[in-house]
Amino acid sequence: MAQAQSVEAGIEDELALVAGLLEVPVIGPDGVRINPDLLRATLKHRIGAAHYRDCFTGEPVGAEHAVAQLADWRRHLDGNQGIAAATGMAFWKREAIRHFLWDGQRSPPFLSPRRGLRRARYGQGALAIWPSRVPPTLVAQAQAQGVALARVEDGFLRSRGLGAALHPPGSIVVDRSGIYYNALAANDLETLLATQDFPPALVERAARLRGRICASGVTKYGQDAGQMLDLPTGRRTVLAIGQVDDDLSVQLGGAGVADNLDFLARVRRAEPDAWIIYRPHPDVQAGHRKGHLADATVLAHANAIDSGSPLMALVQAVDEVHVLSSLTGFEALMRGCRVTVHGMPFYAGWGLTRDLAEPVGRRGRRLLLDELVAAALILYPRYLDPVTRLPCGPEVMTDRLASGTMEPTTWLIRLRSVQGKLRRFMTLTAEYVHG
Repeated sequence: MAQAQSVEAGIEDELALVAGLLEVPVIGPDGVRINPDLLRATLKHRIGAAHYRDCFTGEPVGAEHAVAQLADWRRHLDGNQGIAAATGMAFWKREAIRHFLWDGQRSPPFLSPRRGLRRARYGQGALAIWPSRVPPTLVAQAQAQGVALARVEDGFLRSRGLGAALHPPGSIVVDRSGIYYNALAANDLETLLATQDFPPALVERAARLRGRICASGVTKYGQDAGQMLDLPTGRRTVLAIGQVDDDLSVQLGGAGVADNLDFLARVRRAEPDAWIIYRPHPDVQAGHRKGHLADATVLAHANAIDSGSPLMALVQAVDEVHVLSSLTGFEALMRGCRVTVHGMPFYAGWGLTRDLAEPVGRRGRRLLLDELVAAALILYPRYLDPVTRLPCGPEVMTDRLASGTMEPTTWLIRLRSVQGKLRRFMTLTAEYVHG
């Protein structure tokens, strides 16, 4: 409409009112241009006469709130334009991915890598991929065929349960230039952090969101629970966060650190006199992923092993948190904790952490904590409300995680839980048998 020389419509027609906003001449049924001031007055009356409610809470809201919500949906839909197909998406998360990748008219079909590439090439669109679930050769094939990739991964406020336990994501990221955990190449989040102009209103929103998350105790996988570990008094305490050994965030953002044992040894070298608590990754602890260390191996470098304390309470109780590339480092930063980073996750290199790895040349800009939060939790990810199945903001997702209003536990999740417990039992039995 903005490209039109004029619009022919009556003054009550919505198209005429939109044209008036765009300052496009509106010609009435009598062939005479309608006064722009009259169009604005009519539009003002129409907007003021309507009643609005928040689609997530049902509470009454003003027109400005409705406009902001519609604008956020428009940003979400625009981000999905041109995605021709998707591949590598696990079957149990495809329903959620369909909602996340809907462009206002359709969702991309889920195809094999070969068929997805062909459809994207002939349709001159992008291929959405889950990086860890596609063949290693796919990236080179796409580049050779001129097919753009959109990498999809879990967001930073994900769900009330583990992805490895088959809980569908409530948040994802769709990255057109790379992916946030790959420090070896640029990505959309890194570009945002390096170049984004953060207006005061956005920073203030991020500060409110951070306060909301911290007050509710929400983490990536919902709220913390458990019995707090007893810490020694009068001694420096350090929390070392374990990860999944074969995770892509370790391989591409670990800065050469081989595995959990290598990381733990480095923590001890960096903190020779500290009381070190080792916290295994929940996916590893549940028996779903690689990275298990025998207790004796851990205690050769650490003073204690913890897997039952509320993580954020423990993070705030110790003197420092050491991470390789774990999101826990970001969650600790949001709570004002000191964080030492051995790898190069997305939140390192901006002046907010103590970085032990070689710096990434693309980073170095000094950021405020709430600018980091604004990029990582507001601008970069997408959220799907588990109640309404509508795209939502991080505030709604935080409230849903805090209240426990998330996806129900399905038979598939229960079966996966039993499988993880069996794997863990077999691992511990093998340790016992072999001493």
